[in-house]
Amino acid sequence: MEDKKRTLKDKLAKSRLGGGQERIDKQHAKGKLTAWERIHFLLDEGSFEEMGALVTHRTKDFGMDKQVILGDGVVTGYGTIHGRQVCVYAQDFTVFGGALSETHAEKICKIMDMALKIGVPVIGLNDSGGARIQEGVRSLGGYADIFYRNVMASGVIPQISAVMGPCAGGAVYSPAMTDFILMVENSSYMFVTGPNVVKTVTNEEVTSEELGGAQTHATKSGVTHLTAGNDIQCIDQIRKLIGYIPQNCEDKPQDMPCELNDEIREVLEGIIPDNSNQPYDMRQVIDGIIDTGTFFEIQKDYAQNIVVGFARMGGKSIGIVANQPICLAGVLDVDSSKKAARFTRFCDCFNIPLLVLVDVPGFLPGTDQEWNGIITNGAKLLYALSEATVPKVTVITRKAYGGAYDVMNSKHIGADFNYAWPSAEIAVMGAKGASEIIFRKEIVSSDDPEAKLAEKVADYAKKFANPYSAAERGFVDEVILPKDTRRKLIKAYTLLQDKVVNLPKKKHGNIPL
Repeated sequence: MEDKKRTLKDKLAKSRLGGGQERIDKQHAKGKLTAWERIHFLLDEGSFEEMGALVTHRTKDFGMDKQVILGDGVVTGYGTIHGRQVCVYAQDFTVFGGALSETHAEKICKIMDMALKIGVPVIGLNDSGGARIQEGVRSLGGYADIFYRNVMASGVIPQISAVMGPCAGGAVYSPAMTDFILMVENSSYMFVTGPNVVKTVTNEEVTSEELGGAQTHATKSGVTHLTAGNDIQCIDQIRKLIGYIPQNCEDKPQDMPCELNDEIREVLEGIIPDNSNQPYDMRQVIDGIIDTGTFFEIQKDYAQNIVVGFARMGGKSIGIVANQPICLAGVLDVDSSKKAARFTRFCDCFNIPLLVLVDVPGFLPGTDQEWNGIITNGAKLLYALSEATVPKVTVITRKAYGGAYDVMNSKHIGADFNYAWPSAEIAVMGAKGASEIIFRKEIVSSDDPEAKLAEKVADYAKKFANPYSAAERGFVDEVILPKDTRRKLIKAYTLLQDKVVNLPKKKHGNIPL
């Protein structure tokens, strides 16, 4: 029996070593952690339980029968983060460059099936050279098995992907179908076709970092939601993210202790400039409303004319969607609409109440926007907010013009509470543009067109550039002082916490993709 025990211990120790110490040292030389080290820092101390440590590949071709490594290049199992159960897999680059084989994929599928069965988040730590070429179609089939499970799990359990090394070809589609993608700067990349193929086909010279590095996907494509300077920072972000979201679609986010007093925030009174064309940072409004220091921004460097992220309000997790006046005046465009729609749908999937902060002059005009589908992309945000059944509260801080007023969680598309500050301007368009259209003949025929235009602008602004016309019709529930916003919101979310909406029976809607 002792010999048998020793054999088991030896096998498990060998499995833990992956591709061997030399390859582990190479991983460290690149500034990267190993799969086991990543899991160690991700999960609560001592909580990890491994599954599939003794799995090996079944390939005999190309001399693979002489290269059999226990675990087959991926560590899978379960543990806890902040005391809450999660399932995790971490690809091991020291074993065949983390390449995915049939059995490697089976291990990932098994842990995904387990996560779905028990209703807990699944976290994938990706570091792989792609499909294991020696296995041919079996490896490709393994990817498809994973993709199918990503789709089945979507909206049921949170799925988080950290790309902590190469991720190319078919491998990119699993992270793409998860809820959040994190990337590590200068050591990870994602692309469907690499620099060599790009050069062959299009004659473009581009590096892996330029083509699909963390900054590229954080700023240009919007593929990644969060970036980190190294593996440890990436892991810390995952742990932070888990704190804001529930275990599954039947669960609610975990509350945190929060001592409430009168909740008046005087700091909010001085944020909106007197000149309605002067920008301000909407993050100041966010910071003045939420529990201090709890804002966790998502996709910070992409489509910066809209801000999305998680925060806490009276200890409860909420999702925030907010126009950002300091970038493109806060207009809605193709990228910002997609960014906000995606975030909205995640929050709705997982019972996270929404707060929409509005200061929007409209949709961005121009041929570039029209030719790139601002109509269908803007409709994505409209669809997402209309479809959402979680508690939805809107605060109009300043401009809410034209169709963008409708789209930004107006009362007409199902918002539960709509508040406006006294500085709010709710109209079809700005006073100057409206006056130039309505009073065009009168202005042109005037002895002093500029003076006449100024007079009409002032008249129009007095009549329409305020929240009271909308309030009279019930489109705004209440006009409130900025300092009262936090207090009002906490009460609104408390009232809405058991909200129930019965949607029409259907298989699923057809969102404008």
